[in-house]
Amino acid sequence: MNVSVADLVVSVADLRDADGMVEVIHAAFSARPALDPPATAVDETPDSLKTHFSAGGSAIYATVAGRPAGVILVSKAGRKLARFSRVSVHPGFQRHGIASAMVMAAEDHAAELGFRRAELFAREELADLISFWRRRGYGVDRSVPHGVMLAKILPVAIPVPTAADMQRLGNRLAGLLQPGDLIIASGELGAGKTTLAQGIGQGLDSAGPVISPTFVLSRMHRSTSGRPGLLHVDAYRLSSAAELDDLDLDAQAADSITFVEWGTGLVEGLAEDRLEIDILARSDGWPGWSADGRTVLIRPVGRRWQHVDLESLAQTRPELVEEPLVRAPTGADGEGQHG
Repeated sequence: MNVSVADLVVSVADLRDADGMVEVIHAAFSARPALDPPATAVDETPDSLKTHFSAGGSAIYATVAGRPAGVILVSKAGRKLARFSRVSVHPGFQRHGIASAMVMAAEDHAAELGFRRAELFAREELADLISFWRRRGYGVDRSVPHGVMLAKILPVAIPVPTAADMQRLGNRLAGLLQPGDLIIASGELGAGKTTLAQGIGQGLDSAGPVISPTFVLSRMHRSTSGRPGLLHVDAYRLSSAAELDDLDLDAQAADSITFVEWGTGLVEGLAEDRLEIDILARSDGWPGWSADGRTVLIRPVGRRWQHVDLESLAQTRPELVEEPLVRAPTGADGEGQHG
């Protein structure tokens, strides 16, 4: 079956999606090899999903051209711990990156709800399943009957009510940065990536106005106070990592802070340690929010950030309101049915 990523919609589900979610779960788990003891997912019904939602749970739901394609249930397992379950991709839509897109959406959704870690159960017989989650940063937390619990630290979700708050966030983030740090910023046009870079520039005492280097592709801003320079890159017009090599960023990156807009899928090879920042628009808003209100998701990657308190960047934290996330995968990769 041919699937266009443009037809994929990944969002936070509600009870109106229950029938489609049950269809996916039953199809995915029925296609798996027989397990002992058997999976209970085939017993899922619209009523059991209603109980899940009534108990405060939520779900990520994927459709392709309106057809049910994938599900992840999200529930509270502890004060700051989310649990993912019934991770399913319909057999008719596998190996098109749908599972990867849902996992990212589930992690971001859980982070927005205030969770700091996510865990899930994986059957010990399903080695490919465990490998899938390991490639996405999950590690074995503990052994349990018939399998293992896999866990991962979630992104830090920071509410940003106004454009001025976005600059202040960048200013605070600058205080945590060191020479050689890489930041990859993603978000729709006008999301606030350049505004965040301007705040970082303020915190680094960068010379010259920090504006998006759309046409020159990269611009170095030296610090006026001896702090690292800010190498500001706009990868919007780049179509491959090979084109990135022509910019010779490595020569400048070691002594600078490198901030790349539109760099997802292109610049991760510049550094094993990095911050991946996704800026999401909020359509609902909270009291005091402007039309520029955003949620900033900061995903630390690598040992450099293991012990850095990124939550300190959030000076205020309004009560988070559930917001649908719409994503499409950046590329296809294989996935099976997940438990």
